[in-house]
Amino acid sequence: MEINYESKSSTVLQPPSKAAKWTGRVISALIILFMLQDAVLKIIKLPVILKYCEKYGLDGPMLQGIGITLLTCTIFYAIPMTTVLGAILLTGYLGGAILLHVRFHDPIFDIFFVFLFGVLVWLGVFLREPRLRAILPCRCGGEK
Repeated sequence: MEINYESKSSTVLQPPSKAAKWTGRVISALIILFMLQDAVLKIIKLPVILKYCEKYGLDGPMLQGIGITLLTCTIFYAIPMTTVLGAILLTGYLGGAILLHVRFHDPIFDIFFVFLFGVLVWLGVFLREPRLRAILPCRCGGEK
């Protein structure tokens, strides 16, 4: 699918460089693989996952629902036409995970790890999507 980088206004969207586009793709692919693995492990109710989630009060059926939700969000993120929607949904999912870790006084590393995934979700999209770069308040490349 060809993207027209000229918007209807006088602003011209600059396409990402090859390096930025590929870096974004690699980051997004790693996020997708990790999230798919996490979703599948929750859906199949692997005993080690059930044991880990007991401390949070998450039982088998609830864990399956969480896994299906994560799988759905990840699929939206993986489809190019719905990537931004998927990123929004994954941000909400990861925000809930952060809340759970904070609520149970988990180590700061656990909280930071989930937060880092949220940042990487958006970094992957930002590096390859010129329309997202156009609306974010970040100016890169020496523009004044």
